[in-house]
Amino acid sequence: MVKFNADEIASVIQHEIENYEAQIDVREVGTVLEVGDGIARVHGLSNVMANEMVQFPNGAIGLAFNLEENSVGVIILGDFLGIKEGDEVRSLGTLLSVPVGEAMLGRVVDALGRPLDGLGDIEAGETRPVEVIAPGVAARRPVHEPLQTGIKAIDAMTPIGRGQRELIIGDRKTGKTAVAIDAILNQRESGVKCFYVAIGQKDSTIAQVIERLRESGAMDYTTVVVSGSSSPAPMQYIAPYSGTAMAEYFMWKGEHALVVYDDLSKQAVAYRQLSLLMRRPPGREAFPGDVFYAHSRLLERSAKLSEENGGGSVTSLPIIETLEGEVSAYIPTNVISITDGQIYLQPDLFFAGVRPAMNVGISVSRVGGAAQVKAMKNVAGGLRLDLAAFRELEAFAQLGTELDPATQARLDRGYRMVELLKQPQYQPLHVVDEILAIFAGTRGYLDKVPVGEVQRWTRDLLSFVHTNRKEVWDLLNEKKDEGDTLKDKDTEVLPKVRAVLDEYARQYSPKTAEQPVAV
Repeated sequence: MVKFNADEIASVIQHEIENYEAQIDVREVGTVLEVGDGIARVHGLSNVMANEMVQFPNGAIGLAFNLEENSVGVIILGDFLGIKEGDEVRSLGTLLSVPVGEAMLGRVVDALGRPLDGLGDIEAGETRPVEVIAPGVAARRPVHEPLQTGIKAIDAMTPIGRGQRELIIGDRKTGKTAVAIDAILNQRESGVKCFYVAIGQKDSTIAQVIERLRESGAMDYTTVVVSGSSSPAPMQYIAPYSGTAMAEYFMWKGEHALVVYDDLSKQAVAYRQLSLLMRRPPGREAFPGDVFYAHSRLLERSAKLSEENGGGSVTSLPIIETLEGEVSAYIPTNVISITDGQIYLQPDLFFAGVRPAMNVGISVSRVGGAAQVKAMKNVAGGLRLDLAAFRELEAFAQLGTELDPATQARLDRGYRMVELLKQPQYQPLHVVDEILAIFAGTRGYLDKVPVGEVQRWTRDLLSFVHTNRKEVWDLLNEKKDEGDTLKDKDTEVLPKVRAVLDEYARQYSPKTAEQPVAV
């Protein structure tokens, strides 16, 4: 008769149980109840987290969006046409993440970080969650470093600092994207990594932007995240968060990044579409009640970190498209209240040839001079108010009233300053060139120059300085961050700049007679 040892039997059974548990697939499994328009309703997945990734049999990734009592609403980030009722859905146990790092620079990717440029796979060593909590107040410091856009009107009147959120707002076809692209082109020597997120744009428009960035050499430090008008609504909704996650990688390394969201109006429409399909209750203009939260949690992630956290920054330029200049609509007012200022581009000015078509009365930077080169602040301090006053005076003058000489002189200078601040697209200027041009305008050097000649006068002035007086340019570049530079009590830089301008003014000869004034 065989004798059994109880301890041996117990150990064998325990070993078998351990091996058996190792073979069980403990991931949660659900079943598709219905699918369509980029969303699926799934039964099961009772322990799934909000924003957790799930996988469908065709390989498509989904995101747990609505956690309901008897089902889970999933937004599908990929081909939803290959998914059918009854399919098995598995939760992956991880939050949605995208690849980040140096390998992403110079690439064109979709909202999930997958390459779209045909240049092969991206060997990114790290991933970051698409949704993270923004840095708290204690982890930040006030914005104080300028982020130069290379656009005279913006750097002088609505300066942008590293870590700031400056809204670009206006009707369609008023040059909003052009302003953002110029800001990216101007970062070539600054070490700022740029991320252009295209949401709901035509593929042909995005292709033109990418081509322009390539021609200018800006793709060396830029990543383009594409979620065009042909992309499903879930991809358009997630794209800005993905671009921000890629930018945050550099911020937490102590570096600086710039993110352009072009544009958040279309992201809000995609979010509205998803929410209505998920049967979330519609609110104002049929947007869901939490559309403000969708934008605020995105833009709050732009920050200037404290020195203890490395001192890195993410600057954001969200773009919002208005209809017939209606800045008091729901989405525009939401984003205006989240951001640290706005650049309002006005159609009337754009079609009159004033480009960038910035309305100085509505445009503002809530960081202001703190994010401005000291010399620029000293030169352009009152420029915004002067131009706003000029617009009022211009409207008054159109009534045909007889003007006294002092008022007429202010009006004439205003016309010349408007002309001076015009700037061709894709031609950002160095900040020292901007300071010299604006100094010449505000100190009366243009008062005798015909309005039609102002652009050529300024262009030739900068060429003259670079060619013949480079030592003055270098001195101004060296001293531009000192508090008294170009103030009346400045005895080092101011006399030399005035001497250069006087010398240039003496040898300048106008090529055209006085032309009709610009509007």
